[in-house]
Amino acid sequence: MSFRAISLVKIHKTVLRLHNMNRVLTKTITTSACCKIKKEVAKLLALKAQLAPEDAAPQKFTLKTPKGTRDYTPQQMTIRNEVLQKIITVFKRHGAECIDTPVFELKEVLTGKYGEDSKLIYDLKDQGGEILSLRYDLTVPLARYLAMSKINTLKRYHIAKVYRRDNPAMTRGRYREFYQCDFDIAGQYDPMVPDAECLRVVSEILDTLDIGRYVLKVNHRRLLDGMFEACGVPADNFRATCSTVDKLDKLSWEEVRTEMINEKGVTPEAADKIGEYVRLNGGTELADKLLKDEKLSKTKAAVEGLEGIKLLLHYCELFGIKDKILFDLSLARGLDYYTGVIYEAVLTQPFKVGNEDQTVGSIAGGGRYDNLVGMFDSKNKQVPCVGVSIGVERVFSVLEARAAAAARRVRGADVDVYVASAQKNFLDERMKICAELWSAGIKAEQSYKKNPKMLTQLQHCEEAGIPLAVVLGDDELQRGVVTLRDVAARRESEVPRHALVDELQARIAALNTTLNGNK
Repeated sequence: MSFRAISLVKIHKTVLRLHNMNRVLTKTITTSACCKIKKEVAKLLALKAQLAPEDAAPQKFTLKTPKGTRDYTPQQMTIRNEVLQKIITVFKRHGAECIDTPVFELKEVLTGKYGEDSKLIYDLKDQGGEILSLRYDLTVPLARYLAMSKINTLKRYHIAKVYRRDNPAMTRGRYREFYQCDFDIAGQYDPMVPDAECLRVVSEILDTLDIGRYVLKVNHRRLLDGMFEACGVPADNFRATCSTVDKLDKLSWEEVRTEMINEKGVTPEAADKIGEYVRLNGGTELADKLLKDEKLSKTKAAVEGLEGIKLLLHYCELFGIKDKILFDLSLARGLDYYTGVIYEAVLTQPFKVGNEDQTVGSIAGGGRYDNLVGMFDSKNKQVPCVGVSIGVERVFSVLEARAAAAARRVRGADVDVYVASAQKNFLDERMKICAELWSAGIKAEQSYKKNPKMLTQLQHCEEAGIPLAVVLGDDELQRGVVTLRDVAARRESEVPRHALVDELQARIAALNTTLNGNK
């Protein structure tokens, strides 16, 4: 008997006992005692009502995924896996090693690292002993890992899910649960050398994915600090002002200016001066021009930032990506841990979702964070770091929309060969051939029915995009041959049974060569 049923029986017996006691004692005890018994009976009856019987109908609720999350079909997962594999190939080309960290961290590890975005962190319910939060990004866990493991140099990549209580925009690839693909270089190196390589990594990935035209925006936190100082913003208000400037990709300058004045305490005069600078963008010539600016040239932080930008642009030219770089003073990136160069990759052309044009905004971002590791070290030992994160969910949104617009069939499985039978009682032979093909490394499958219909088997091949089918028949097997069918062309030929594996491997290799040539 279940716990629920036992509980109901016990409650029922207790209620009866109290009723009997009430009848027996009514004449011999006080009125207040009777009232107490009646109250206890009422409580037990209420509890009994709450314990519904096991066979009661389940409560109705809306069956859906949580807000800001989604399921992925096999076809969508095929696109995702192809994208991730291309990204990993670029990461490995640059010598990166892979690590992984827990999906949740101690809350104190994440607190105070994200500025205003800290309110987007998911806190977990106290399970007894540790206060935990879901990771907001992969950068802070990396810094914790480096400090905890006493690692001074590392070039790593990390692909994993992160969580943010943001307002989702599903068609634009903005979710509450999403993947990040991070590439970071930790260690003490000469200025801007690893920073430029991070930009080269982003460029290679976006070129490989063929996602469309893009621009890599760069700026420098020291330049932003110098700009705020030159415009009259107090030093203790730099980060708050920076987080507002970071909204220029979503809001107009007038909206940003209003927030600066009304919410961040920036004077109208200072806000107007900032507005003159954040409208500027260009290349090396802009950096040279700003070095001669009357206000910025007198600010040490601004000069350091501009010299850094010039060096970065020079290295980007050597890496062959200067034409994709835009020095943009409106780029701020609101996270508190950035200390040097910052950058973002932005698509410059919309993509179609149905009949509407959509934009996804930034699809990659990162920068230098030299002080983050020291926050976790007992001796405040610093490990300079620079890195970039690819916003793959937004990349997926673009590629999925493109596949839908082109009505392109995406295969959910990679099966190359289907083992079919044209007559009954061939299950044993089909299973033998499947085992033989699997042992040879050939991706194959069969029907799980003992006597499947031939038409059903061939329809499955066409719907699943399986290119080849091995068809077994009694007459053919007696002659030592099998029928090999090209599913798309609907052509058939006989192949000696002993040469089946070699013939299939040759045909699959030819199909793969043709497929790769069409990409």
